[in-house]
Amino acid sequence: MAVAFTLNGAPAVVEAPEGMTLLQALRGPLGLSGPRFGCGQEACGCCYVTLDGEPRPSCALPAQAAAGRRVVTVEGLGSPEQPHPLQAAFLAEQAGQCGYCLSGILISAAALLAREPDPDEVAVRAALEPHLCRCGAHNRMIRAVLRAARMMREEERA
Repeated sequence: MAVAFTLNGAPAVVEAPEGMTLLQALRGPLGLSGPRFGCGQEACGCCYVTLDGEPRPSCALPAQAAAGRRVVTVEGLGSPEQPHPLQAAFLAEQAGQCGYCLSGILISAAALLAREPDPDEVAVRAALEPHLCRCGAHNRMIRAVLRAARMMREEERA
């Protein structure tokens, strides 16, 4: 079954047989590597994407659920030439170690900042709570999200 949707701002169509998850479609035929397979049970956060602006695990979501919707992966946040403020802040705060969990964390943080441009630490911690990171970089990640929020507000004022 062909599934058509918007992926990182561009039209996408993928042939998705019954049982194929959105994560499998993204990593397989669509060739993206940002969303990662972690647990396969929606419990670790490595596979998060936004679906119509809401962060969602993609590892158990049927690919057909994306039909007609907007999907954003970490690849859609920014580029090396023009990184998203979150990407710049994570680098500045040295908020990633192994990086396995970061794509999902960046997606959830971007969704938070889209709906709440001036979050406090409690809101950031709540938004990142579904994500499992074994490196122990959580405090740096929290600082990075707060830094990105400041950067985005400053850009808006300029």
